[in-house]
Amino acid sequence: MKLFSLRLLCLASLLSCAAAKADWAASSDPLVVKPRPSNGDLQPQNPPGFTWARHPGGPARYEVDILADGAATPSKATVERNWYLPTRALAAGSYAWRVRPAGSSNWSAARRFTIGATSTVFEVPDNATLRNRITQNPRPRSLPASFVPMSQWNFARMQQFEPYVSRMANEVKAQASALPALSDGRWQLAIASPLTANMVGQQTDVRNRINAASRQLEAAAMMYRLKGEAWLLDEAKQRGDQLASLNPNGPTSYLNQDQATRQIALALVKAVDMLADSLDNQRKARWLAAVTVRTNVIYANLAGDNGRLDQFPFDSHANTSLVFLALISTLGLGDIADAQKWFDFSFRVYANNPSPWSGPEGGYANGTAYAEYTAGYLVALWDPLVQATGVNFYAKPWSRGFLDFATQFTPPGARTHLFGDGSDTRPDPRVFHAFASRMSTPRAAWYVRQLGGAEDTLTLLEAPYPMPVASAAYESAPASTAYYPSIGWTAMHSDINSRARTSFYFKSSPYGSFNHSHGDQNAFLLSVAGQPLLISAGWYDWFASPYWNSWYSQTKAQNAITFDGGKGQVTSGYREQLQRNGRISGFSTQPGWDYAEGDATPAYAGQLSSAKRQVWYLRGENAILVRDKLSAVRAHTFEFNVHAPGPITPNGAAGASIAINGQSVCLRSLGSGAVYEARSGYAPKPGTTEGHGAFTVKGDGKKPAEFLVLLDVGCKNPVVKITNNANASRTVQVGAQTVVLY
Repeated sequence: MKLFSLRLLCLASLLSCAAAKADWAASSDPLVVKPRPSNGDLQPQNPPGFTWARHPGGPARYEVDILADGAATPSKATVERNWYLPTRALAAGSYAWRVRPAGSSNWSAARRFTIGATSTVFEVPDNATLRNRITQNPRPRSLPASFVPMSQWNFARMQQFEPYVSRMANEVKAQASALPALSDGRWQLAIASPLTANMVGQQTDVRNRINAASRQLEAAAMMYRLKGEAWLLDEAKQRGDQLASLNPNGPTSYLNQDQATRQIALALVKAVDMLADSLDNQRKARWLAAVTVRTNVIYANLAGDNGRLDQFPFDSHANTSLVFLALISTLGLGDIADAQKWFDFSFRVYANNPSPWSGPEGGYANGTAYAEYTAGYLVALWDPLVQATGVNFYAKPWSRGFLDFATQFTPPGARTHLFGDGSDTRPDPRVFHAFASRMSTPRAAWYVRQLGGAEDTLTLLEAPYPMPVASAAYESAPASTAYYPSIGWTAMHSDINSRARTSFYFKSSPYGSFNHSHGDQNAFLLSVAGQPLLISAGWYDWFASPYWNSWYSQTKAQNAITFDGGKGQVTSGYREQLQRNGRISGFSTQPGWDYAEGDATPAYAGQLSSAKRQVWYLRGENAILVRDKLSAVRAHTFEFNVHAPGPITPNGAAGASIAINGQSVCLRSLGSGAVYEARSGYAPKPGTTEGHGAFTVKGDGKKPAEFLVLLDVGCKNPVVKITNNANASRTVQVGAQTVVLY
């Protein structure tokens, strides 16, 4: 009895010790890392990663207590940074955790979490164990054990991969004569702020030429190991010498083009790893010296303020640089003296949280175009990282959630990306085909088969043989409805297994318009049989360009609410972009329909007192009902904007239709007094056509204004009946399906 009471006392102490104090572990600054895990949530990963805001006193160390329900004493850990990743999985059960500056009594509030049967074990050893494992691996560390010279291939492997080897050899041979020699003299402009179109053009040219040269170096080195032909070794040496000779303080510096400097460092260290004893000592030393100089600049940038991303994770380029640093250090251990410092700093913090753009369930708040770009570099970086360290990043629950996100928002047959920068571009199915092929899950097997085709030849030849996806016991399609709470995205498909599917997407995101996101809270998109019908307008010329700022990223270019001639969500300010946000305030799904509600009120920064949108996908009628409830203290003319990749034809005063490539949708205002107006927009991407329009309704500033619009897929013109009920609700009947509005 005394032991039981003691356990209850311990738990109560954890949960209440900081109740009287401000909880320093949760910062009011939206840019600061959030304390996790929390809210008693079931954790996708076991052990979970722990994060918290730094204590204002800047302690050198923190003490973490983790107490299982029913345990007499907590497990303890002391760490030097504001995160903690246990090396061993926890037993299933409920837990509370808290943290304090080492040696103090200033505990944070306690937070609860749960480890359950669905929590996937993902363990990352300590740094010393990992370093020992890595250095015990023979070179090349970056290639799987299944990578052997072609002379050792069996008949089946030869039949399957000889065409790809031939294609890769032809590419290397063609590029040997086509790629010009690299020279710093090609690029003359100095970095400037704000960026000009000319400077953006130069940065793009630097990135493209460095990427091409580094690919040629890697491909030649890999093909030399595969075929042993001398001309391939000569080509690799030539390209490596050129990359090593570029001035690390010149146009390819981290300051001028961070993407270029990290790519140069990685290409050189990877080539040293793959060529091993085939390089003379002088050349090897010269290449490694270039790697060291460039990587120390990356390390200094990321390690500043004791690891700036630990506290301020929302930096897209820096997060990518972090995984570059982890891989460069992994391949450099034993050859570069500073590699241990780089590795100990970067590897486990990256393993703890590889992306700040969603919660641990996966997703990608910046949009599917940048999700695809991310998947591409993850394949290129994770493959050698997994082989060298034995830590399978593809098995991390976040990674599986990221793939599930891709299946929902870039489903097989999709012809355009969704939301945010690059949403005007077409998905490249090779990228997620490659990402999914490294997983052995039923979902990955489904996606790979549905996408079809293959992946990039270079990553394919460097991949494990056979691919992990080949070992999946069966295929499993995702559900036709999905909701990602941490990013505020929902997908509603008629049947995700069908290429003829209707796909309706709705977003109201806690990330607001931050980074590559747009002012599109409570916006929707619609496609049918892969054909986009309702889109985000405009095209991505370059980040924060005049066109981007005035049109492409703005609410008026989205299928969202504006007022008084295009005034929309406030997207200026850095911290404010995260605060002027949205959220999915309701979500449910039934066999006949899906429902979501978004609250975008904060995104309008006080211009509107309420901005809520409800959407129902009526699966039986293949129609979407959209309702907006809008309030303001002043009179406004509200606008329900719609954009299409082709003409929008008015249908009377309260309707419009869109018909493109055999697919169509008719838009009908249902008795809310709204009228349809054709609108004009900015110039679309050259070679494309866009149509713009809006339903408008006047609000008097006294009572809420409403839009009630039906999106009739296929223009079937179902009978619609609206009935006022005794309890002030309304019943909307669309064909055979009904919705009750309160």
